[in-house]
Amino acid sequence: MKSREHSLQTWAVNYLRWNGVYCFAVPNGGKRDAKTGAYLKKEGALAGVADLILLLPGGVAVFAELKDGNKPQQESQKIFQKNVERLGFDYLLWRGQQDVIDFMEGIKREKI
Repeated sequence: MKSREHSLQTWAVNYLRWNGVYCFAVPNGGKRDAKTGAYLKKEGALAGVADLILLLPGGVAVFAELKDGNKPQQESQKIFQKNVERLGFDYLLWRGQQDVIDFMEGIKREKI
């Protein structure tokens, strides 16, 4: 993950948790040797998984991908998004702090 995406994700996690949202990252990226990659794939690692998983009251799971500016999603991320949405879950693409703030304001109105 590029440094601006890392900074955005770190900020987002802190902001969400400070606002009472239970969220976590799936450390799916990064460079690995072939042996480690094969090992993780056997354990269930899946290319394209969203950066953050948010668990909200009422059994709601939200998947959030964080991108620097207009950087496009990878094809594996588009496939993951399509599968998540097909199953009825929300998939969010956050490109800056304002996207996270807007999400939080929306769920505050719904009283998390």
